[in-house]
Amino acid sequence: MIRNDIEYREAQQRLAAQEEQLKQQAEQLRTMKLSKDEVKRVLDPVRSFMEQIKDEIETYERLKRGEFDELLNLNGLGQMLIALRISKSISQRELAERLGVSESQISRDERNEYHGVTVDRANRILEALEAQVRTTVIATALPKPVRTVRRTKVS
Repeated sequence: MIRNDIEYREAQQRLAAQEEQLKQQAEQLRTMKLSKDEVKRVLDPVRSFMEQIKDEIETYERLKRGEFDELLNLNGLGQMLIALRISKSISQRELAERLGVSESQISRDERNEYHGVTVDRANRILEALEAQVRTTVIATALPKPVRTVRRTKVS
């Protein structure tokens, strides 16, 4: 996940470099008289990596516009806290100052996507970001687990 403008610019540069490398590699493979399927098989991992970078860039741009995904059962809370900071154009340093902690602490927390964050700490972060989260509880029955039957082959 891209967490700041520096990482955003680095991702854009990485993508541009990968695109250039892909062009060069494709040209080199064509000179080797490989079939289209063989060329595709060789280049697919590079294309896959490029798609990951594009997705991260698009997600960061979406967050900067203030567009968020919904949370279900608080899954993704850490990513949402990071997204809020990004959307409000608040640096890790500024958030650290608002919380009275070190910038390295915020960096570590975000690198770990606030894994295991307490409700109290999440609330302090929300307050520091001047944001609110609204929740809706839907009391529905969860689907029952499907039982699988093991069959053994008798010889």
